[in-house]
Amino acid sequence: MANPIINIKFHQKEGASPSFELMRLEEVYQRQNLDHNPEDLHRVEFFILLFIESGTGHHVIDFEQFELSPGALLTIRKDQIHRFVRGAAQGYMLLFTEEFVISYFNQVEVLKTLQIFNELMGSPLVQLQMPEVREIKHLVEHMHEEFFSQRDQYSSPIIRSLLHILFNKIHRFKAKKNQILQDKKYLESFVLFQNLVEEECFRTKRVKDYALKMGVSTKTLNNIVQSVLHKPAKTFIDEIVIKQIKRLLVNSDLQVKEIAYQAGFDEPSNLFKYFKKYTQVSPEQFRQKYKL
Repeated sequence: MANPIINIKFHQKEGASPSFELMRLEEVYQRQNLDHNPEDLHRVEFFILLFIESGTGHHVIDFEQFELSPGALLTIRKDQIHRFVRGAAQGYMLLFTEEFVISYFNQVEVLKTLQIFNELMGSPLVQLQMPEVREIKHLVEHMHEEFFSQRDQYSSPIIRSLLHILFNKIHRFKAKKNQILQDKKYLESFVLFQNLVEEECFRTKRVKDYALKMGVSTKTLNNIVQSVLHKPAKTFIDEIVIKQIKRLLVNSDLQVKEIAYQAGFDEPSNLFKYFKKYTQVSPEQFRQKYKL
């Protein structure tokens, strides 16, 4: 039986601002009445930002393990699969919903924020230098004070303002490290393309089908993806297909041949060849690795 993955909805436990929560990272293991084990793979229906102050540890996002050390910022996008690895890392964890961002930020700021958390457009892990660590620590500690201690009519707008500053600083840090798109010309179109592929990649893997849905030529769509990711649109589609297949392998008890048909392959052997081409392992080997 494959390791079951459950969806975790946003449940605010306490604090001053709706659709937003902040806690010490080490408190994750101390929470009572959780409906899941943080060390098991689970899918979140909200965004998470980890800020490591001290100690070291690891965190797994979409089956990839990231090493955490002081000054690390780790972003987890809504609908990603992740799990905690118990270690000595200490710091803060910020959680917020997509509605929180959309409600309080303008369209440009929403796009910038979603770009920060988009693992397909840059690494989820950013290692800060000491001056940057001090900046982030000051902002997060101020949020923590408003969230747990002040908790008056001013706390919620102050937290939103601090979060807005925090996201802009992270955007600056990533831009300096060339981990974020500087040219905004194609950003909105790329996000639309990405959303379409994530929704429909099992129905079609052809660039021209997505170009038609977006009302652009295949050449324009390739230019959009090349501008953002420096790779062809077909490569990007295949990367998302592989990620979705991995999730099905781990998150269901479907036989591999059933997954092949669900993923849009005419024959199970075609899935085997496709999956091994991109992962160097067979679907069965990948599933076995993540079984309980």
